[in-house]
Amino acid sequence: MSDNSGTDQPDPLDSFDEIIEAETTRDPDLAVIEAGSRTLRTQGGQPYTDVPARPEDPEVDKALREVEAELATRWGETKLEPSVSRIAALMDVLGEPQRSYPSIHITGTNGKTSTARMIEALLGAFELRTGRYTSPHVQSITERISLDGAPIAAERFIETYQDIKPYIEMVDSAQEYRLSFFEVLTGMAYAAFADAPVDVAVVEVGMGGSWDATNVIDGDVAVVTPIDLDHTDRLGETPGEIAAEKSGIIKQDATVILAQQPVDAAQVLLKKAVEVDATVAREGLEFGVVARQVAVGGQLLTLRGLGGEYPEVYLPLHGAHQAHNAAVALAAVEAFFGVGAQRAEPLDIDAVRKAFAAVSSPGRLEVVRRSPTVVLDAAHNPAGAEATAEAVREAFDFTRLIGVVGASGDKNVRGLLEAFEPIFAEIVVTQNSSHRAMDADELAALAVEVFGDERVQVEPRLPDALEAAITLAEEEGEFAGGGVLVTGSVITVGEARLLLGKG
Repeated sequence: MSDNSGTDQPDPLDSFDEIIEAETTRDPDLAVIEAGSRTLRTQGGQPYTDVPARPEDPEVDKALREVEAELATRWGETKLEPSVSRIAALMDVLGEPQRSYPSIHITGTNGKTSTARMIEALLGAFELRTGRYTSPHVQSITERISLDGAPIAAERFIETYQDIKPYIEMVDSAQEYRLSFFEVLTGMAYAAFADAPVDVAVVEVGMGGSWDATNVIDGDVAVVTPIDLDHTDRLGETPGEIAAEKSGIIKQDATVILAQQPVDAAQVLLKKAVEVDATVAREGLEFGVVARQVAVGGQLLTLRGLGGEYPEVYLPLHGAHQAHNAAVALAAVEAFFGVGAQRAEPLDIDAVRKAFAAVSSPGRLEVVRRSPTVVLDAAHNPAGAEATAEAVREAFDFTRLIGVVGASGDKNVRGLLEAFEPIFAEIVVTQNSSHRAMDADELAALAVEVFGDERVQVEPRLPDALEAAITLAEEEGEFAGGGVLVTGSVITVGEARLLLGKG
């Protein structure tokens, strides 16, 4: 890493706390994804989503921190009581805001957020006002609730919380357990969407399906992205068992969009669809990816939708998994508009192309620095890591890739490390600030078993880990193709993103 000694410029990795507090210059075009030294700015207009910084107004920032502090006193997202009774009670006292707009409900193991962003972009291209609810956030809690493709303003987030706070307290007093952090945010999202008002809500489950807090909606379209093993202690130990829980979002007479699934998961999902008279469209049969080729900054796709083929669709995201997410998103929006059922003609191809060209997905193979290239990816389970590793091989020309990994202790960390082992020359293990983070030394012991002692370096502090990895990558020389991939957790990626001057 370059030496800043003798200059007045502070090293951006010196103080994490200072960086979090500082105002930074944010990249206005997060749809610019670079592969190696190649650059392409997409021509589809401004990116559909962004990651907000802290509010510039000190009073607004103080008020937002107070809301965040109050939310932090509630059960975290990993402590669950499998029931929708509390969120249903909150919806009741709020006047059932979630029933004032149609919705597209998304579950699955990997790809939910990227798919939700693509669905949102497509709906917006057809001049519908959208609300999107996703989790977890990369940097700011306000990312979770979006209107018209952008996170709601901090002022609106605060106002929404204050508006429903008396009703939250009313429900708290009547229930055995207080509303959880995620339940309160879900209530805020549904209230904000009704207040906007939106034409359609795009809602990602937090975990599972049947008893997830989001499941007080009846989605007109239910989307199931690929199911794999994650949260096995709560959802089940096989894809079929996990699918049984996730199938809970499939409602009477809905349309179900199924990504490619393990056989046992597909059987469970199809059985549930039959039980509730839902219509099913399956990737690889009714819709799918016809062709894809690597393009500068992303990939060029031909997609087959429910209404026909959509050629020459540019997607500024890397990897086959994102192409499949795009096919699922397109089919979901077609189903919402009745393509393949009430109407035979496909969606307007120009609108589809414009929407996909403007898609961004921060923290998903996102390039945040060059010389050496630093890429962030939020893969946190083996299936996600395998998809990321394959995408890195395809889209980047690294001759030496250094991994920075900070994982959560409740994940299959060995499986994640094994997926990355073939592409990492060396790995720097670290930990993020979350209480869920695996201890760096514990992670290092696992990494040594997978990579061998010579390829593992331990830096418990994330700023030190980033600096160490960048130094290792620079050993290849400025033009030799060294790079860094930061991964293992959404939280690790979000904190690295701040450290590297994004957001």
